[in-house]
Order: sequence, then structure tokens, then C-alpha cells
Amino acid sequence: MSETLPACPLCSSEYTYEMGALLVCPECAHEWNVEEDQAHDPSIIKDAVGNVLSDGDTVTVVKGLKVKGFPQDIKVGTKVRNIRLVPGASNGHDIDCKVDGFGQMQLKSSVVKKVL
Repeated sequence: MSETLPACPLCSSEYTYEMGALLVCPECAHEWNVEEDQAHDPSIIKDAVGNVLSDGDTVTVVKGLKVKGFPQDIKVGTKVRNIRLVPGASNGHDIDCKVDGFGQMQLKSSVVKKVL
């Protein structure tokens, strides 16, 4: 058996087991759905249309962005290559990247779309 079940989100017990579509913790009796647990995982960062992003992805900007100190905006359709994710950023900017013509900056995942 190569698949391991996640620990209980309440008590961190490693003795969870499957009961139908639910996972159950025998120590605190907490039951949860695996799909819902993954959907609310803060470490998973999704783009504007719901695609899961990962480090090294290429994305395009889906909304024109004004940049302080620059006379022009980042236009819709601008490709950004080799992004780096920064989960849990306090300011909501969860992508660290280098935009051609603008340099190093942070973007919100809600203004980009993954290039498939």
C-alpha cells in the first residue's frame, strides 16, 4: 500500500481511516470529505479560472495592471514565465515573478491564467 492518508486536521492524528467517501479520525471522531479538504487547502494556489498553479509555470495576465513608477501598464495577454509561488502572503500577492520590461514583482493569482 503506497498511498497514505492525511492526518486529522483537528488533532493531527496519523491514524485516520476511510469510511466510504469520508475520512475519519478514531481519536477525536472528526469526519471530513477529502475533496472539500483539498479545495480549502491554503497552500493550493489557483489562477483566475480555477487551474492549479505550481512553481515554474507560465501564465498570462488577464487584466490590465497599473504599475507604480511606470508610464505604461502591464497589458492583457502579457506572458510571464517561470513563476514562483509564495503561499500565505499577507498582502494577497501570491506569485513572485519577473515581467519583461518591468522587472521583478509580485502578482495576485486572481489576475493571471495558466498557459496550458
